[in-house]
Amino acid sequence: MEPADDLASFEVVHLSNPGLLDLSADDDGHVQQSKEKTKLKTKLVSAWNNVRYGGWSLKGKPRLSKSRPVCLLGQSYQLSYSGERECFRRAFSSLLWMTYRRGFPPLDGSALGSDAGWGCMLRSAQMLLAQGLILHIMPAGWTWPATHHQTKDDLQVLDSHTQDSGKPRRLSLGTALDCGSQEESAHRRLVCWFGDHPPAPFGLHRLVELGRASGKRAGDWYGPAIAAHILQKAVSASELSSLAVYVAQDCTVYIGDVLTLCGTSRVDQSVRSGWKSLVLLVPVRLGSDVLNPTYIHCVKRLLELRCCVGIIGGKPKHSLFFVGFQDDQLIYLDPHYCQAAVDVKQDNFPLESFHCKSVRKMSFSRMDPSCTVGFYARSRDDLLTLCSDVTKALSSSQEKYPIFTFVEGHSEESACASDSVPHTEPTGRLGRVKKRSSMDDFVLL
Repeated sequence: MEPADDLASFEVVHLSNPGLLDLSADDDGHVQQSKEKTKLKTKLVSAWNNVRYGGWSLKGKPRLSKSRPVCLLGQSYQLSYSGERECFRRAFSSLLWMTYRRGFPPLDGSALGSDAGWGCMLRSAQMLLAQGLILHIMPAGWTWPATHHQTKDDLQVLDSHTQDSGKPRRLSLGTALDCGSQEESAHRRLVCWFGDHPPAPFGLHRLVELGRASGKRAGDWYGPAIAAHILQKAVSASELSSLAVYVAQDCTVYIGDVLTLCGTSRVDQSVRSGWKSLVLLVPVRLGSDVLNPTYIHCVKRLLELRCCVGIIGGKPKHSLFFVGFQDDQLIYLDPHYCQAAVDVKQDNFPLESFHCKSVRKMSFSRMDPSCTVGFYARSRDDLLTLCSDVTKALSSSQEKYPIFTFVEGHSEESACASDSVPHTEPTGRLGRVKKRSSMDDFVLL
């Protein structure tokens, strides 16, 4: 049997929050012993939370086969080559990882200072939006500088004979982060937007506040469709005027509505080009109670597209953020790991807990049929390409009806609310002209 290459041997070791303890030297043995007991208790509580909420267990680490290609958000990697293994490691470790947190200010209307046990869908939604923002703000092909150098926690994927000295060179994390100060500044600013404090535009406090319009409160379970609409409201209410979020209705993307949202329907001096980049969110259901196997091929084709920014999904009552696949195994980021809240208002706050080094995977057959697929288009031309590529991917499925469709024109809801917002009619064919009913688009087999 072909040996598997363990690309998941990044250990998550941050089980305690050093900021909660005073670790200064103390000659008093009794005081020192008390501190050690407190530290051990903190570790045990964190470990229990992580096992309790399902995402982090004591099972063996999943392995990725070296003989089979792996897809990660539109990029394919041949893991049999050490160079591509390193590229995969950097790309995966650069994804922003949002998890359960504890010790943040109480959420509005509650006394909750942690989202452990209920906030996984909102964390998955944050990860999808964060990936769209990485494409929107960071340079093309950006990876976190800390992944370019091997540190004590790094995965050893480089062959030793590729190093001049015969041994991998180890650099401190601080040295690694000194590279590309402008890019790192943008990176930190992006992470700050998701901070666990009320002013953060895409933080948990803000998302919970916006969810109240949908009848949700802190501690409730959020579905992928509601999470998509919360993201739309959060971006619309933020100061990020160069980006818009569109949520498909009844598995239908109305091109006229998208063009109105992104185009020059109103004067915005802060956007010189007059065009807003787009994050497109499509809530779908790929079966009744379980995933219909005929849709697996289509989901793979969507994850192979460069414009795809991931899928909010998971297992029933257990949200995950899907970012790729290998054969019949989905690759995902798991929010079910409870970490201490990070004060992002401090200068040079630690970034390690916002990046995951553990590759996790699960069978497609375990995927919950209810999910939201995300895409990103920077320009109008990118939108045209997105519509074309996604349509091809959807038509490649063996299923008679596609997961969702692109339709020219505007939705009825948009037409009723158009008195004060002029429409921009599409100039070219971006999808199907004939619109089926919502029941035809929303197929349960």
